[in-house]
Amino acid sequence: MTRMTHNLLGGPPPTELPDNAAAREALEGGVDPVEVAARHPEYPGAWAALADRAFDAGSVIESYAYARTGYHRGLDQLRRSGWKGHGPIPWEHEANRGFLRALHALGRAAAAIGEDAEAERCRSFLRDSSATAADTLNNG
Repeated sequence: MTRMTHNLLGGPPPTELPDNAAAREALEGGVDPVEVAARHPEYPGAWAALADRAFDAGSVIESYAYARTGYHRGLDQLRRSGWKGHGPIPWEHEANRGFLRALHALGRAAAAIGEDAEAERCRSFLRDSSATAADTLNNG
């Protein structure tokens, strides 16, 4: 469903990624994120799920690697969707959540290994992209 969005501040319009229903439904149905990433390597949500699982298990470097993969896969999709390097990426659009979760996970892992500049860049990028995502992910 396409929504009309009016940006009263004159900035770029929100970017909404296309849904990957097969990958999303597999994750929602409890399929292991390893399997989802293997079948749908372009799906940032699978990489974000792997990053979260690795971080929760204390495997920070693995979490960083998974998050970086999801982040870059998401950037590729954003660019193909017309994103020009800035502007809103709404959390409210379900298909954007994988990228936003990967971005959050990358910042979290960067902070855990002392990569402070990268952690701050990720925090700022997340907040600039979606304040709702930043609030949800930082308080979740």
